[in-house]
Amino acid sequence: MSTTKTKPAPNGAATAAATPHTSPDPSNYRINPEVEAKIDAYIKENPKHWAYLQSMPRERLERTVALNEVRQIERQQRMREGIMNRINANPELKQAYEVLVKNVPEEQREEVMSQIARQTQRAVSRSQSQQQTRGQAVGV
Repeated sequence: MSTTKTKPAPNGAATAAATPHTSPDPSNYRINPEVEAKIDAYIKENPKHWAYLQSMPRERLERTVALNEVRQIERQQRMREGIMNRINANPELKQAYEVLVKNVPEEQREEVMSQIARQTQRAVSRSQSQQQTRGQAVGV
């Protein structure tokens, strides 16, 4: 998959080509070999779906990509709301998070609380799965 991000110019020099939002010049797209390999594998495994995508009119394809982005944003919002509901349901937990974000600007606090909670949740999940793996290896 290609992106429109460009690499910074040497010595920090700014150039017109370094502004990806001004012109969608295909020569500015970077190629990530790992991503390209994943795409190629998907195409190989799903030739009918790939043919379907290629047959779509450009506008429909663009709208499909936009819909996928909307769905991703909605999913992130639902996850954030769920995390915030859990934090708000537990006064001690809420107070602990408020202490952590006391120096964050007011309009950013809820988002930062949510980020910290997600990171904490991931760390706890990883720790628990590692403990289970160790327990199975030891035979506990």
